[in-house]
Amino acid sequence: MDAVSKAIVEQLQEDGRRPYAAIGKAVGLSEAAVRQRVQKLLDQGAIQIVAVTDPLTVGFRRQAMVGITVEGDVDPVADALAALGEVESVVITAGSFDLLAEVVCEDDDHLLETIGKRVRALPGVRSTETFVYLKLRKQTSAWGAR
Repeated sequence: MDAVSKAIVEQLQEDGRRPYAAIGKAVGLSEAAVRQRVQKLLDQGAIQIVAVTDPLTVGFRRQAMVGITVEGDVDPVADALAALGEVESVVITAGSFDLLAEVVCEDDDHLLETIGKRVRALPGVRSTETFVYLKLRKQTSAWGAR
């Protein structure tokens, strides 16, 4: 990704609805050139333009990171976790856990049901350890262009 494309991405990270003409003015390109570059970045999978919600404002009051130890092949467990609606992200790791899964739930009862009846019930899950979020200090998706 060249410097101009990075500048376009930074503009979109500030405001995903910013008009191409305004982006072009900021980065020194025509509206058509910006449109082409954005489409190319989308087609390559380098960027996605999405609405990002704050879970607290839409009724999800409990977030947690779940460390998961797996017996056998990690991939099927990772795929099964990724299919759960409450799971925001799944990471295959090295260290104390085989997987880390970030979950977003409505409340503690929903978290308990998700972990106890859905995550721990997956074939291959040996153990879990849950880290409940008390307060979120920083969450960003702006790291891509800088």
